[in-house]
Amino acid sequence: MAMYTTQELKSLGFASVGSNVLISRQASFYGTARISIGDNVRIDDFCVLSAGAGGITIGSHIHIAVYSSIIGAGSVTLNDFCNISSRVSIYSSNDDYSGEYMTNPMVDACYTNVSHAPVVIGKHVIVGSGSIVLPGVTLGDGCAVGALSLVTKSLDAWGVYVGQPAKYIKARSCDLLALEEKFLLRYQAMSSENK
Repeated sequence: MAMYTTQELKSLGFASVGSNVLISRQASFYGTARISIGDNVRIDDFCVLSAGAGGITIGSHIHIAVYSSIIGAGSVTLNDFCNISSRVSIYSSNDDYSGEYMTNPMVDACYTNVSHAPVVIGKHVIVGSGSIVLPGVTLGDGCAVGALSLVTKSLDAWGVYVGQPAKYIKARSCDLLALEEKFLLRYQAMSSENK
């Protein structure tokens, strides 16, 4: 996978870009001035990030896998250590499907009824391959969304959810929080050595 250099990333016009950011040259970005990227982030081939007025904020230690998309005018926040598996779609905008309005961005807004709502993906969340997250959803810290799930409402922290719509099936272990602490101590020590 061919990645942008640090200098090239700066020239793309992002609101901010942290250190150790690996972004494929095959990824597409729209509204880069409204996209902020933290440290230690990887965005793979064929991802599409389209930031509307609300913007997209990506924390640190995050992976967004191939063919995933984050699209909409509402804000989208990915908190530290979350993982977006391949072919995940996160939407912060939604057309009106009632038939009372027209749809698609090539129609004047006065004929559509698009709704927008923020999406928040908590720390240590994993969203499985092929899943869809709709506007207005908050995925609580540590929750896991199984592959091919449809997330239509907010999910509580530290649960495992699957299905269409996604439903709680069991608790998720919090053991990874101790691992996070060890990882960050080691990471900070290594960063200090490299300075």
